[in-house]
Amino acid sequence: DDLDRVIEILYDVGYTEERFYIHCDGALFGMMIPFIKEAPFVTFKKPIGSVSVSGHKFMGCPTPCGLVITRSKYIDALSDDIEYLNSRDATIMGSRNGHAAIYMWYTLTMKGYEGFTEDVKKCLKNAHYLHSLLFSKGIRTMLNERSSTVVFEKPNCGEFIRKWQLACQADIAHVVVMPNITKEKIDQFVGELMESRARA
Repeated sequence: DDLDRVIEILYDVGYTEERFYIHCDGALFGMMIPFIKEAPFVTFKKPIGSVSVSGHKFMGCPTPCGLVITRSKYIDALSDDIEYLNSRDATIMGSRNGHAAIYMWYTLTMKGYEGFTEDVKKCLKNAHYLHSLLFSKGIRTMLNERSSTVVFEKPNCGEFIRKWQLACQADIAHVVVMPNITKEKIDQFVGELMESRARA
């Protein structure tokens, strides 16, 4: 969503910052946006309450993990003193998996800015390639120019959907192009899609 437009609308209808809370869910694209030119800028200089990112999606951490960053006034509302630990706990569930933080730190450290930049470029380039290839085959498709999620008409073949583990809803399906996806894999996907359509 267009964060600046959302904030503008809230102000236009008379809401002040004390009357709204904006959470920026960056589960997948939160780690891509900083590396995309002309992407919207998400910052706490804007009146947002929190931002979240997942470590196991675009970053590729081996176990489900994520990070939420929020303003200190909201952390204070959740924090409790834990007597037996002799410390203050600011987590929602009262505990956290230390391995998740290590996985995220390791991934950030090993890939670095240049590595993430290259991964984002590759994802966007391959998403545009998939979109163009589907379009050239006569398949209705959509792609936001700064996204790696390609939306297209749902295939008719259940076997194809299961094989490729497509996420489908009503008459549409989508593919999220991640760093491990190659042009060869895309060619294979579209080739098998066209074969399944010919059999239907």
